[in-house]
Amino acid sequence: MGARPTEIRLKRAERLLVVAFDDGAVFELPCEYLRVNSPSAEVQGHGPGQAVLVAGKKDVSIAAIRPVGQYAVQLVFDDGHDTGLYSWSTLYELGRDRPARWQAYLDQLAAAGRSR
Repeated sequence: MGARPTEIRLKRAERLLVVAFDDGAVFELPCEYLRVNSPSAEVQGHGPGQAVLVAGKKDVSIAAIRPVGQYAVQLVFDDGHDTGLYSWSTLYELGRDRPARWQAYLDQLAAAGRSR
């Protein structure tokens, strides 16, 4: 079993989700980053190579955080997106890999001629 969160807190004004884990890791995850990396099938597709590039989410915020059992949270974004379940391991990976994932996203946007 991986690290489990000890705190999940939304900083609304900064549009950041702060997630602290029992191994001491603490991640500040921007709402935009979480939205464009949603684990939902709408964003990730139903198989390898089917992920969708999500653009235009620079100002998105989280409207609600709903617990899902003992393993995940459902993030409800103010653009209406609410189908992704963010497991503890997904949140940890998104925090750990944020610099590389964010740069890859920015590179994809540039290549597609799209903007945040």
